[in-house]
Amino acid sequence: MRRSTGMRNLVRGSKWLGVAVVAIGLSGCLGYDGEVPRGYQIDDKALEQVKPGSSAEQVLVVLGTPSTTSTVGGDAWYYISQMTNRQLAYSAQAVTDQRVLAVYFNKNKRVERVANYGMQDGKVFDFVSRTTPTAGSEPSFVKNALQGLLRF
Repeated sequence: MRRSTGMRNLVRGSKWLGVAVVAIGLSGCLGYDGEVPRGYQIDDKALEQVKPGSSAEQVLVVLGTPSTTSTVGGDAWYYISQMTNRQLAYSAQAVTDQRVLAVYFNKNKRVERVANYGMQDGKVFDFVSRTTPTAGSEPSFVKNALQGLLRF
């Protein structure tokens, strides 16, 4: 007995449907361009508006609410960000960049200085002044935050 043309087309079509379903299911496992930003993402244009002498209210309007604040040994606001990447959909994420933007205020709640800390060659590095802080010159919060994020 010969199969009818309609039946052959149906069988052939269902084979292609099965192949398509399997291919779509496996596509999530093959490759994943998963660069994911977390936390506060620094906008360079907004950062240029924060200058020494700016009020805390101006900083709040321009940069938004900080990730955390410090009142020990001076007043500072910290904006924490991290960039992660995952090569495959089910693999662990790797931290590719992390930053702590610190805005330091004087007693009059005016900006004293701004620092953008990150890790460079395994050491805390200020990307604004292009320097590595010496021991005791910066709060240990920044160093602990960056090292803690690396362990994540």
